Amino acid sequence: MRLPVSFPFAFAAAAALALCTGPRADAQAQSTASPTAGVGTYIVVDPLAGVRYDNRYDLSLGMAYDHMKAGPNLLQGSNLGGLDVSGSYWLLKHWGLEGSGRAYVGTSGAAPNPYHINGPFVAQYLFVAGPEWLGPHNKHGALIAHAMFGGAYGKFQQDLRGNSPSVVGFYNDQVAPGAIIGGHIDLNRSAKWVFRITPDAVITRYHIDYGSKITQTDVNFAISVGVEYKFKKKR
Repeated sequence: MRLPVSFPFAFAAAAALALCTGPRADAQAQSTASPTAGVGTYIVVDPLAGVRYDNRYDLSLGMAYDHMKAGPNLLQGSNLGGLDVSGSYWLLKHWGLEGSGRAYVGTSGAAPNPYHINGPFVAQYLFVAGPEWLGPHNKHGALIAHAMFGGAYGKFQQDLRGNSPSVVGFYNDQVAPGAIIGGHIDLNRSAKWVFRITPDAVITRYHIDYGSKITQTDVNFAISVGVEYKFKKKR
């Protein structure tokens, strides 16, 4: 399996940025009132004062990117864009269940072929669910890990003009096992609204059917950037 080298470094850098708020910033934000001679009193309102990690549900929507290969031996991968819709149901303080639906579309490089097929359309759809864990957190943000499993639908043949996918080195259209392992980097903007970055490893097991079936496991990088909303109901 191929895990992109940049994945752990990107996650660590973003995590450090998310939670590196010092006590001095906290002290400034928590100031509530200060007299001003001859003018009156001004009040500083902390938008993060009501942040609590006790909500039962949350829902997030993000713009998504996914790198994948449309075939087992292609030299050129596909850089796809799309949407990531995810929701959580929290069971305990640190543990919950998360489900995610993701749609990625774009074009892919193709193997040399006599039909002049270049840059055909491809798509990948994932539907997964699994446990998530609330890690280090404070009023400024949180790190959340998840491991979700389910299925992937790969659409590879739509733009091949009726030719076999083997002509361009692609997989056949198919439903296959899929998994997403990674997490969220949350930056709180208020008690309910969160700016969310989601770096993940996307694992798929497509099979090749060019006369004999061979299963290929691929591990690729994906990231989503968007917002999360926390619903009022408490655990």
